[in-house]
Amino acid sequence: MAVQLDGAAGRTAPRTGKEGPPPVRRGRAARGAPYLLLLPALLATAVFLGWPMVRNLVLSFQNLNMKELIQHLTDWRGIGNYQEILGSSQFWRVTLRTVVFTGANVVLIMVLGTLIGLLLARLGKKMRLVLSVALVLAWAMPVIAATTVFQWLFDSRYGVVNWVLDRLGWHSMAGYDWVGTQLSTFFVITVLIVWQSLPFVALNLYAATTTIPRELYEAARMDGAGTWKVFTSVTFPFLKPFFLATTFLEVIWVFKAFPQIFAINQGGPNRLTETLPIYAFTEGVGNLHFGMGAAISLLTIAVLVVMTAYYLRLTLRQEEDAL
Repeated sequence: MAVQLDGAAGRTAPRTGKEGPPPVRRGRAARGAPYLLLLPALLATAVFLGWPMVRNLVLSFQNLNMKELIQHLTDWRGIGNYQEILGSSQFWRVTLRTVVFTGANVVLIMVLGTLIGLLLARLGKKMRLVLSVALVLAWAMPVIAATTVFQWLFDSRYGVVNWVLDRLGWHSMAGYDWVGTQLSTFFVITVLIVWQSLPFVALNLYAATTTIPRELYEAARMDGAGTWKVFTSVTFPFLKPFFLATTFLEVIWVFKAFPQIFAINQGGPNRLTETLPIYAFTEGVGNLHFGMGAAISLLTIAVLVVMTAYYLRLTLRQEEDAL
């Protein structure tokens, strides 16, 4: 019996030594498990994003107005909608306005968010907690609710902003209409969007700074580096991937901003604050040119892809340099 057990143990024991353990063969079920886990997300993306995009693409080649919609007619126009849009000076003015508006907001968001994030890293625990809670509350406020609050703040008759400016000596601002001109309307919208975006940048930057070794800061200060030198030589190089990724996300978020602009003044006055999302909605739903609106929305996506391609290239190059 002992001989049989020893023989069985010798046959079943794995080989060791220079050859190593025998390779583990994975079955088809094990190899397909990751794809099965991804399947629900892929199906949801295809249903809720892919299918509407396909329908929007088909719609952009049609002449669909109220008449065709009521009579259930399909009037194919080919690329006529795109030719009309690209040949319109209004489209190019709105595109330039959208790019400038996005750039100005992203710069303000990144600069102020970085300053607040660095401030969080230097504050004590109690003050850091208070500021973090305030940022989270601002971030958690719904977009429409925040926009309504800003409408009250900048109201020409009962707004707190005009009241404060009047008290401070600017009596001409007592009844100032903040949505009466293009520049002042954009000012209100910019303050709103920057205020809503700062918590994301600040909190993420503070979390990223906690990963920087303290020894690097101590070494820089021992070499006599000041605050700006420490930031440029230690903080910024270490967090460069974070800045690139966050800027990329903010470009997308600001570029497609719709509720804030539409709720403040619906792209007014005289359509002078329309950005591409507002322009697509106004032409498609407001003027009942649904085919035209679909074409503008697809061109909006194309412009956004071109804008973000540069940041994607920088991010990929950063990853290659890190390797």
